[in-house]
Amino acid sequence: MSDMDMPDTGLAPVEPVDDINTPGFWEKNESLFLGFGFIALVIIIWQLVPSVFTLSKGMKLFFATPTMIVGAFGDLIASGKLWPALQFSASAFGLGLGLSIIVALPLGVVMGRSQVLSDMFDPFITAINATPRLVFLPLILIWFGIGMWSVVVVVFIGALFPLLINTYEGVKNADKLLINVVKSYGANEWEINKLVVIPNSLPFIIAGLRLAIGRAVLGVVVAEFFGGSSNGVGVIMVRASGSFQVDVVFAGLILFMAMSLILTGIVRSIEARFSRWRPQQTKSF
Repeated sequence: MSDMDMPDTGLAPVEPVDDINTPGFWEKNESLFLGFGFIALVIIIWQLVPSVFTLSKGMKLFFATPTMIVGAFGDLIASGKLWPALQFSASAFGLGLGLSIIVALPLGVVMGRSQVLSDMFDPFITAINATPRLVFLPLILIWFGIGMWSVVVVVFIGALFPLLINTYEGVKNADKLLINVVKSYGANEWEINKLVVIPNSLPFIIAGLRLAIGRAVLGVVVAEFFGGSSNGVGVIMVRASGSFQVDVVFAGLILFMAMSLILTGIVRSIEARFSRWRPQQTKSF
């Protein structure tokens, strides 16, 4: 039917309008602005503390402001000590965390899908997870010696269990109805895991990965602090604390915090990419 044949209703044509629920620039980046804005506020307050508050002589002597920490970073870079230490710590961290992911994800899925394996491994995993990791350090140093692999093993042990337990719980809580529906269409175990179990477990896996990153950073620090290595950022921090170089200690601390923050951001971006099918908010009209 042409426009000439359309009946005249007396109503003006409706113009298309933009979706009122389309987020603007602030809504898209609100969490980013709030997070970094709060960090900037903390840094400003930290810098002003010696000028605003009266510190004791001991506190004032060993208090490091952000500008002093930036100077310590510059000195470490100029001396050539920072990059080899950072490379060592980052390599140990990456190897330990990577190995924990390779072991924890398939083992968590298999345990969650098999009651027999769950009954076999659960007491052992619970006992090891409840044991402080620090008690393993003397044995690890004896078995692997002082060096890279001692740090890697400590990182691996620290990161393994949060990811393994969260993956296991996610698989156990997968939608049984969807699993039965997929089974009814003749899906095998691999297809069930691929189509239902892993997508449903993704929030648990991501939460476990974020915990594992924190435990892995802690493992690097603990191993390097207690003699697991003669290299690394943690070793620089220990030597600096022995000579009361508080600014250098804070510089190493900030490096570890930055490492954790960057990796957590990467995990969040992965989570957002694989969770697009989930509605983020309820539309209102």
